[in-house]
This record gives sequence, C-alpha cells and structure tokens, in this order.
Amino acid sequence: MADIKPPFTAETALKKVKAAQDLWNTQYTLSEYPKRILPTPSGATGTPSSKAQTEVKAFLDKKWQKEKSYRLRKELFAFTDNRIAVQFWYEYQDSSDGMKWKRCYGLEDWTFDYETGKMRKRQMSGNDLVLGPDGNGEGRWFVEGVDVNQAEITEQHW
Repeated sequence: MADIKPPFTAETALKKVKAAQDLWNTQYTLSEYPKRILPTPSGATGTPSSKAQTEVKAFLDKKWQKEKSYRLRKELFAFTDNRIAVQFWYEYQDSSDGMKWKRCYGLEDWTFDYETGKMRKRQMSGNDLVLGPDGNGEGRWFVEGVDVNQAEITEQHW
C-alpha cells in the first residue's frame, strides 16, 4: 500500500482506500504486516520504532479480541494531493457484549508522507449501533457470501 504515494489522483486515491479496506478485512496482526502498516520514524529509514510497534500491536490485539466476524467497506469521500477523506461502515460481533452484532460507521481523515507513501496522521470519528433486536444481526449488509463492495448501503441503520 505504501507504493501508492502522493500526489494523489482520483484513481490512486481510490486504490489507496480499497487497499486499506482489503487489508483491514484480513484482520491482520502486527506480526504479519509491520513494515506495511507502521510509520517510519521521522527522518529515519528502515524499521519502525519499537514504541510504534508496541502501540500498534496493543491496538490491534484489543480490536481483534473484541470485534469478531469483522467485515468493512471504505469509500473515497474526497482527496487532495496528500490527504484522503474516507467514509466507512463495518459490522462485527462484539465479544465484550454477548456477541451482539453491531455496525460502526463514520469518516476518516488521512494524511500521507510524500516520500514513503505511509500514513502520517489519521483521524476517525465513528458511531456504533446495535443491529436487530437484542443484537441478533437483523439488517446486516455484509452477510456471509456478500462482496462488501457490492452490498447496498442504505440510510437504514446509520
């Protein structure tokens, strides 16, 4: 994904968004993709800092312990030369809440480094809601066998 570098065009911004979507949908762990997902320390080359690795590992471990059956869709919202705005929706079963089905939806603002193509900054604002009576999943968009890119996103449940 870092090979897609700014300045972005409509085509490259969309590729960056869909590459991120596909990577998240693998439920990757730090051990699988450290150099692909971690920023390189400012002014340095090579391996990301051990502090960054520790922080990202803790984030991913916590996320994947809680969010089971995770399925995500990201859509390009807007872009400039080194920034991309993304609208997203993901569904998951919440292991900390009796495996209730939930959907998180919102917006992200990404800023990328021109040289490395890696994300320098990410801001996210999201909302969670329970899907169906008592979280039974009624109204899910990303059911088994459905391509997240083809699922119809409606205003229901967001």
